[in-house]
This record gives sequence, structure tokens and C-alpha cells, in this order.
Amino acid sequence: MEVINAIGRRKEAVARIYLSEGKGQITINKRELANYFPDATLQYIVKQPLNVIGVADNYDIKINLYGGGIKGQAEAVRLAIARALVKIDAENKPALKAEGFMTRDSRVVERKKPGQPKARKRFQFSKR
Repeated sequence: MEVINAIGRRKEAVARIYLSEGKGQITINKRELANYFPDATLQYIVKQPLNVIGVADNYDIKINLYGGGIKGQAEAVRLAIARALVKIDAENKPALKAEGFMTRDSRVVERKKPGQPKARKRFQFSKR
């Protein structure tokens, strides 16, 4: 099997993944998954699409990850893995879509407006 690549984004995080047949090895920026994401919740988020289909031990995944925070990065990887699994077998799409893994979460930080300290916050109003 050739290498399948896919891209996932969330907030400012971008994940490029290269998925090939293997033993379930996940490498992020040349580090182990448990080393890169020490938090078990984030590891769970990354592995969700693999667990839904039940192929967690069938593929080796190499990930280039940059930008954003750790939560955004984990969710970007989740989207990229889901997209790669659909490229391999289109029959995986309904199961992944039902879990919400095929949708790019478009929510990003609102920009700061001029004359205000933040996006929505205003300076204190003084009548006199």
C-alpha cells in the first residue's frame, strides 16, 4: 500500500499526516504520541477516528504539526486522520461523519476592533 496523505486544521493548528500500513505507530514531529501529548484526553482525541472504525493497530501515522495550542493541534490531527481513512475506503465516511469527525470546526478567534481593548470588551464608559 502506498502512503496516503491528508491535511487537518483547527483554529491556528495545521496537521499534515502520512498514513501507511503498519503496527499502529503514531509519530508527531519525530516524537512519540505519548511524548508529544502527555495528557490522556488529547491522546484519546487523536485516536478517536481509528477506534470508531477499529483499525487502530493497522496503520503507522507520521504527522507534521505546527501552530495553535495543544487542544487545537489534537483536533487538527483527528480531522486529518478521518480524511485519510475516507481516502483509503469511502465506506468509512458515514461512521466518521455520524461522530462529527469529517467536519472542519470553523470557529476561530474574533479579531480585535480598533478603539477597544479586545474583540467585544469596551473601555469603561464615563458620563462626566
